[in-house]
Amino acid sequence: MKFVFLLTGILLVFMIAFLFSNNRKEIKYKRILIMLAVQIILVYFMMNTSIGLNVITSIGKFFEKLLEIADAGIQFVLGGLVNEGEMSFIFVALLPLVFLSVLIGILNYVKVLPFIIRYLGLALSKITGMGRLESYFAVSTAVLGQPEVFLTVIKQIPLLSPRRLYTICTSAMSAVSMAMVGAYMTMIEPKFVVTAVVLNIFSALIIANIINPYDLEENEDLIKVEEDERVPFFQMIGDSIMDGFKLVVTVAAMLLGFIALMEMINVIFLSAFDISFQTVIGYVFAPIAFLMGVPWGEAVQAGGIMATKLVTNEFVAMLSFGEITSTLSDKTIAIVSVYLVSFANFGTVGIVAGSIKSISEKQGQHVSKFALKLLLGATLASVISGTIMGIMM
Repeated sequence: MKFVFLLTGILLVFMIAFLFSNNRKEIKYKRILIMLAVQIILVYFMMNTSIGLNVITSIGKFFEKLLEIADAGIQFVLGGLVNEGEMSFIFVALLPLVFLSVLIGILNYVKVLPFIIRYLGLALSKITGMGRLESYFAVSTAVLGQPEVFLTVIKQIPLLSPRRLYTICTSAMSAVSMAMVGAYMTMIEPKFVVTAVVLNIFSALIIANIINPYDLEENEDLIKVEEDERVPFFQMIGDSIMDGFKLVVTVAAMLLGFIALMEMINVIFLSAFDISFQTVIGYVFAPIAFLMGVPWGEAVQAGGIMATKLVTNEFVAMLSFGEITSTLSDKTIAIVSVYLVSFANFGTVGIVAGSIKSISEKQGQHVSKFALKLLLGATLASVISGTIMGIMM
């Protein structure tokens, strides 16, 4: 029965992507099957072997320790502002981003991250058959996040064809940065966050291979990563701290606005139709959740969370998800958790388009033209990741 769900869900995703494909004759089905097989093997290894479970558990504990370390600074500066026994989201999930941003800055400064990203990207290109730039971007965006990752290839972006541009933008929306991983782990189980990060790298490339297939000439498959201007170590620390704090403020402001907006829409729907807006969109997404492997009795609730992520962002969806997890099965929790770990929403399309436009006006216009197709691709990538998780539960 699990395989029926997997095949049905995956085939549905492929059919939708196929309908929006730029050139169906160029689709590399063998390449897609290889990436699907790799995803299944990786999830099986992580979820069903003692070694895989130990690795995931260790990564989760590592991030928990980082959050504890970050809390030392938070308590020194802001301790006492929260009532005893109360949980503040900005304290627990957002402010640790400042410390994580510093840690990433240090690892980047000493050339550890560039080394890891470059060689993981090369290994990925061998598996996926994609260009080295696309593979580099898929890995680096899962570490650095966007819009920062676009700056590492700033001179190449104006030279890219619209098809290659679509692929890297899909990766940017499907992956999540290492700084965000710690925040997500405060809201959903760490093992699902780690699994989603790995799955999304492949899922984005699978969808790009269907919607946006192309071949590269050898002289086109070049990659030149821009080196940041070397600054003094403590200046880099200060810059990283401010970057992290800006991220905290940005996410907090988005949450204030989006959660209030969702509440207003829910009040209007309850007053007019005696049903919440999230329930309505839950019915729309329920068939998709069901085909991903969610039991039908929980499909409306799961669909509501999935839709909330699409129309707002993953933080709002994760907070809403946390309120209903006690009523859901372990399988549903696993599928929805993996689905939520990505930047696939309307707001991120604007961020990506704006980032590209700041580098190249012409390329920014290209991104704006395929913005909805970009959102479709990133959402389908999340559906693939969630569906593959479903078969393992």
